Order: sequence, then structure tokens, then C-alpha cells
Amino acid sequence: LQNVRIDPSSLSFNMWKEIPVPFYLSVYFFHVVNPDNVLKGEKPQVQERGPYVYREFRHKSNITFNDNDTVSFLEYRTFQFQPAKSYGLESDYIVMPNILVLTAAMLVENQPLSLKVLMSLAFSTLGERAFMNRTVGEIMWGYEDPLMDFINKYFPNLLPFNGKFGLFSELNNTHSGLFTVFTGVKDFSRIHLVNKWNGLSKVSFWHSDQCNMINGTSGQMWAPFMTPESSLEFYSPDACRSMKLVYQEAGVFEGIPIYRFVAPPTLFANGSVYPPNEGFCPCLESGIQNVSTCRFGAPLFLSHPHFYNADPVLAEAVLGLHPNHQEHSLFLDIHPVTGIPMNCSVKLQLSLYIKAVKGIG
Repeated sequence: LQNVRIDPSSLSFNMWKEIPVPFYLSVYFFHVVNPDNVLKGEKPQVQERGPYVYREFRHKSNITFNDNDTVSFLEYRTFQFQPAKSYGLESDYIVMPNILVLTAAMLVENQPLSLKVLMSLAFSTLGERAFMNRTVGEIMWGYEDPLMDFINKYFPNLLPFNGKFGLFSELNNTHSGLFTVFTGVKDFSRIHLVNKWNGLSKVSFWHSDQCNMINGTSGQMWAPFMTPESSLEFYSPDACRSMKLVYQEAGVFEGIPIYRFVAPPTLFANGSVYPPNEGFCPCLESGIQNVSTCRFGAPLFLSHPHFYNADPVLAEAVLGLHPNHQEHSLFLDIHPVTGIPMNCSVKLQLSLYIKAVKGIG
């Protein structure tokens, strides 16, 4: 037991501090084949591009042991592109929805008409369109856009960032918040459980106490001595919520016994299908979670890839989606004696909700 506690004298401390197993982030994009026709009301037709693979390096810093059997730390992440593992280059061009334009349009939807006209003029003057053709590198790590300067000048505080805009620009060389977790030194039953995140015992993104709870671990190690009745619960700052995976089966990974944990069908279910998720609403079809409240109001939705395990109407609304269990489900394989992950495949999809905003043209 002493060797799995979070303690500088334990055998697993260095592994906890800097995880030796290589992490890889594989990114796929949906290239929109018919953007002009989409604006006329036709179904989007997409081609999946990728994977664009990045090696993810993680290291903990500012490690501080507290008096209440907890330790606080910041975990920094850096990403390095891996051309040999990728199917394509960061210089590849992708046609996709213009997140900045569509987010700006949605954010002024309930503003006075004069502000909508001002935003429309900006779109026209700056040559902004509903779809953009950008490189993978720009989409991932950021690009200069004069619209950003315009918004920050005339609509201060509408967007929470300046400079370049990119999907992952906020993640590289940054940390995911201050975690405070139990060390298990005094109370072994609470080992790795999150005590606070950024000083908070619960978040305020959602509309129910249950959905705002910070449950489980920080998502890297779990309590040892698992049984098939165990579940894997963790708080994800990227998803702004706690998630719970359930036991599926026992197996072996490279000669090591493991328990496989998978996402239950209810993970992204809406409130009408799974009432405990009502706090994550307003919801659309079941199987996609509205994360706009924790993503500066941008109309973003989280789901399994290709809308796997979601209402079939979602995949049917887009040509080129083929949801299936083997390619699009997620799992974690855990060594049950130590609680250490041996293998994982966490697959998630981020989608942008597009609609016409009256007064914006």
C-alpha cells in the first residue's frame, strides 16, 4: 500500500509526477465538401481527414503537500506533431465551419438590431464567411484574424481571448487548472480522489448540484484493488464535468491483467432519456452535450465520434458519417491491483451548432 500512495518515498511517486507512458493525441477533421450548398439548406457532405497525431508530454509542477492529507499541483501539457504516425501534414487545408464568425453571430443573437448590423458590416468588410479554408496547423494552434481585433474593440468582453484563435491554442504549454487530490497517506480509501479543482469543491457551469459535482480522480490513476463492481470516475477540465465509466470485462494487455471500463450509453444522453443529465441542458437530441456554458458561449457540443450512441437523426443529417462501436467507442484498461492505466482510447467529437441568426447576413 505504501508504494502506491502519493508520497515522495513511494515507488510510484515519480510515475505519478511524470507519467512514463507516451500519450498520443490523434485529431481528425471533417472536411466539408459542399459548403455553398449547405448555406442553401442542403445536407453537409463531409470527408474525414486524418489522423493528425501529436505526442503529448505531461509533467506536474508546483507540487505542494498540504496538512489535510492532500497534494496540490499544476499539470502542464505540450504537444509535438508526429508526421510518421500521421496521415497528412499540418499544412493540409481543411474546409470547415468558421468558428469565430458563427460564435460571434450567436453571441449577438439577442442584442439590439444596431449591433447585429455592425457585426454584419464587419463580416462583409473583412471578407468573413460561414465556412473557412485553413491549414490543420492554423486550426489547431491559431491564426491571426482581423475579426478578433474588431470584436475586442467594439464588443469588449464578448470573447475571452486576444491574438490568435485556434482550437488547441489554449492547451499547448499550459495547465488544466490547480488540482488538489488526496494522497492516501492518512486515509488510503480516498487516494487520488479530487478534493478541489482551482480551489472549488464544485463547478458552476451547469444547472444542477449533481452535474456541478467534482467527482472521482483527476483521470490518471485510481484507487487500487478494484473489483468488477468498481467504476472509473474522474473530473475532466476539458469537458468541464465529471464522467463515470463502467466495468465491461477482464482481459490481458501485454501480459498484464486488466479491467476494461467503457462509457455507458447515458454519458451524453439528454435529460429526457436520462433525467440525471437534465442539469447539462438546454439539450438537443440525445447523445450530444451542450458545452457552450463552459466554452465562452460558443455553440459547441461534445459527443462520441460520428455521433455514435446518439439519436440516429444526428448522423443521418450529415452525409459521410458512419458511427460504429469498434472505431468510435472509448475505453480505459486499468491494472486492478494498482489502479494504474495500462491502455486507453478516449475518443470524443466536438461539433459546432450552425443556424441562421436573424439580422446577421
